[in-house]
Amino acid sequence: MSDHHAAEAGEVRRFWGRLGLPGLVDVHTHFMPERVLNKVWDYFEAQGPLTGGLAWPIAYRKEETERAALLREFGVRAFTSMLYPHKPGMARWLNGWAADFACRTPDCLHTATLYPEQDVEAYVGEAVEAGARVFKAHVQVGAYDPADELLDGAWGLLAEAGIPVVIHCGSGPAPGKYTGPEPVARVLARHPRLRLVVAHLGMPEYQDFLGLAERHPEVRLDTTMAFTDFTEGFMPFPRGALPRLAALGDRVLLGSDFPNIPYPYVHQLQALGRLGLGDDWLRAVCHDNAAALFGL
Repeated sequence: MSDHHAAEAGEVRRFWGRLGLPGLVDVHTHFMPERVLNKVWDYFEAQGPLTGGLAWPIAYRKEETERAALLREFGVRAFTSMLYPHKPGMARWLNGWAADFACRTPDCLHTATLYPEQDVEAYVGEAVEAGARVFKAHVQVGAYDPADELLDGAWGLLAEAGIPVVIHCGSGPAPGKYTGPEPVARVLARHPRLRLVVAHLGMPEYQDFLGLAERHPEVRLDTTMAFTDFTEGFMPFPRGALPRLAALGDRVLLGSDFPNIPYPYVHQLQALGRLGLGDDWLRAVCHDNAAALFGL
């Protein structure tokens, strides 16, 4: 490990060590087949339309084993392999890869994904049977309506199984055809027990997604990229809503977007620390809430 990363790992460990935690649980990290991930990185670095035209250099553009080793050095006890299809016929293949990755990476929570298509209920059922512990849905990249009838059976299955779904459904960093709170509210009206984890705190519709979480006890939010200098520069979190975030302290989970971030990993933690919501809130967000959710 480079001196630079060793120094950063020391900073990350000091952060959670001061809180008396055994480490971190990060519910929003990306591992996917190399050729897919390389395409994602190229897209970010070329400032594709879904990045909102922002300069987005990838801070951890390294090969897979190095990236997993770095998370371990940071003291991340459990992480995810958030992966997602952008077209039909991809999700089943991605799920096969993710099952294999989880098998060879015991500290990765076995992740799966889905897309509105004819066989979605079948392959979601197969992934659940195979031990998937978390799903990823990307409404912006997939450009689909989460309330599409094709997904109804799959949502029902996941609600029944109590398996959390990290869903990118906010309109940041750029809006998609079906992003925003309204389609998600329609899903929850039909499946109130569905354990949705709204990625990026639902940026920029922060207030609307806080409202969904306030109304639905199984809805959670992840912190991915929120409050960082990068995000505050173009989609700031409304300071007046911080008390609402504090009140939802048992349903906010640490997410980072590692490795696809344009700043050091430790910056996400520092950004949460400087909110001034207290050590109990930080302990819950950085470890305890996810540990309880996933039975770690």
